[in-house]
Amino acid sequence: MAKDTRGPQQRDSARLRLGTELELIADQLRSLARAQDRLHDLYEAVLGRDVDLSVVLQLIVDTAMELVNARYGALGVLDDEGNYLDRFIPVGLSQQERTDLAGVEFPHGHGLLGRLITHPGALRVDDISAHPDSAGFPPGHPPMRTLLGAAISTRGKIYGDLYVAERRDGLPFDTHDEALIVALAGAAGLAIDDARLYEQTRLDAEQFQRLLLPRLPNLQPFDAAAVYQPATTPGHVGGDWYDALLVPDRACAVVIGDVVGHDLQAAAAMAQVRNILRALLYDRRAWPGAVLSQLDRTLDAITANPVTTACLARIEPGEQGGWTLRWSTAGHPPPLLLTPDRQTHYLEVDPDLPLGVDTAQPRHDHTHTLPPGATVIFFTDGLIEHPQHPVETGLRRLAALAAEHSALPLPDLVQAMIDHHPSDGHDDMAVLALRTPHT
Repeated sequence: MAKDTRGPQQRDSARLRLGTELELIADQLRSLARAQDRLHDLYEAVLGRDVDLSVVLQLIVDTAMELVNARYGALGVLDDEGNYLDRFIPVGLSQQERTDLAGVEFPHGHGLLGRLITHPGALRVDDISAHPDSAGFPPGHPPMRTLLGAAISTRGKIYGDLYVAERRDGLPFDTHDEALIVALAGAAGLAIDDARLYEQTRLDAEQFQRLLLPRLPNLQPFDAAAVYQPATTPGHVGGDWYDALLVPDRACAVVIGDVVGHDLQAAAAMAQVRNILRALLYDRRAWPGAVLSQLDRTLDAITANPVTTACLARIEPGEQGGWTLRWSTAGHPPPLLLTPDRQTHYLEVDPDLPLGVDTAQPRHDHTHTLPPGATVIFFTDGLIEHPQHPVETGLRRLAALAAEHSALPLPDLVQAMIDHHPSDGHDDMAVLALRTPHT
């Protein structure tokens, strides 16, 4: 065995270099572990279906900055033809830096960002101003010297650029940083593709639900308006529905309901319930309670019998003039009456069970006299429910909202109730209002 002829000082120096190298390796292993955790979080966010595409893009930039300890980061999304950036998500700018850049257009893919478009792959620059492809910075842009970027691809096509600038320790980005950003860009492409597919599916489902809802027919002599608003929760497709039609005995039938569930199955069940009810309303000249009982039995016999809340009403000429409202409620919020003098009150009764629970239970009818020019507003619970407030608070605020906008034409009134709803927006919302003739 060869004898170590180095002196004590040389041996100490070697130990110091070895310790430094081992510490560097340990730091890299720790950063790789953090990268793995962040990529896992990224996939969990997408696969958990609780974020939309814009949030995923922000999360990608945040992850990139954390992995390489960068002060700034951004993600640019290419237009459909892949020629320039038409969306830009910057991260890390202070409020003052954002103020300084107010009015300045975001980058569209010139200079170094354009190089990432035309030369997909990694780009590591130690001095931006000295690079031959640098296009400089606009007025107000914070000074940046170092840059590290990588192209993001989805399904073999360049989707955009991911880049970071300025390591917080002042050092230039190194090969280890480059490997992390390239790996993140690859993972980001998969996450973006999943998020885009899910977003398109959600939009298609919303469109499907809108197509299932009817356009209100001519209900003269009554005036009517309705509006539907999907939930703000990504991926949420509800079973809210409404309908109105004139029946042969000079009455106007109105219904609003909500099939339990927040998916395409609920939307499809909603269409089935609405169509069966429409046939029953036209064929049977019965009061609302009897019609709902028959609907419940029919659904139980020929469908999967979804649990559904509903309020079915008919407005007919009164015996002493005016109009008579008859309604039956199957576990649904009460109608809101808005009188011509802008007074509001709920037509509250003890609700019967929702449809799809127990077909043997009786259903009850209720009546109320309506003056000319009265408005009856039917709505789903998504309009009033808020996790931080009791339902009574939502009902009270909704009544105040209706009174405040009571002078508006009926379409504007129902839209105002949707636009200024007291709920948290987690659920679908539907509103249908019917106004009796003024004479």
